[in-house]
Amino acid sequence: MFTGIITDIGTIRSREDRGDTRLIIGTVYDTDTIDLGASIACSGACLTVVDKGHDGDGHWFAIDASGETLARTAPGMWDAGRRLNLERALRIGDELGGHIVTGHVDGIGRIASATPVGDSVGMTIEAPAELAAHIAAKGSITVDGISLTVNEVTDQADGTAHFTLNIIPHTQEMTTFDEAAAGRPVNLEIDILARYLARMQARGA
Repeated sequence: MFTGIITDIGTIRSREDRGDTRLIIGTVYDTDTIDLGASIACSGACLTVVDKGHDGDGHWFAIDASGETLARTAPGMWDAGRRLNLERALRIGDELGGHIVTGHVDGIGRIASATPVGDSVGMTIEAPAELAAHIAAKGSITVDGISLTVNEVTDQADGTAHFTLNIIPHTQEMTTFDEAAAGRPVNLEIDILARYLARMQARGA
């Protein structure tokens, strides 16, 4: 489990496609404190550490991304050189500063606009139709691993939804939102309560 509070921006050092995709990710985390098999959320996708170390360029860890992971996450995010929002798994006693995040990407959204509003950025994201009903004003949502509060939601004629966010300067500085631009795909995870309510509704509970 995670909280959606980003604690590092990692960079993909290398990518090797060999059935699964092996990614080496540079980080400021002290990898001596990370166990093999530990979970790290990478821009919202929970992945398992399979190797780790440090060299002249700093600390790094390796993960294997399956074809399913690649298919269900934002296109281009696993290319060498890309920056990723990182969060280590929640430990008992840690502060829950964001909201409960599972690290399972529910769908891919698209930044429709990103406009400066004072020092902040007003962002509008287009959510796919299958997630539209599960996004609510003043509710929580995870975008590229970041816990955020939805300002407003507007349903579209094609079944999709546009929702707005306010990205404060601190969030811009601590995440990859400093490079947000219209058209960029993003990973979305709906609030866990919305996921369970949708299942109950589908079962007629």
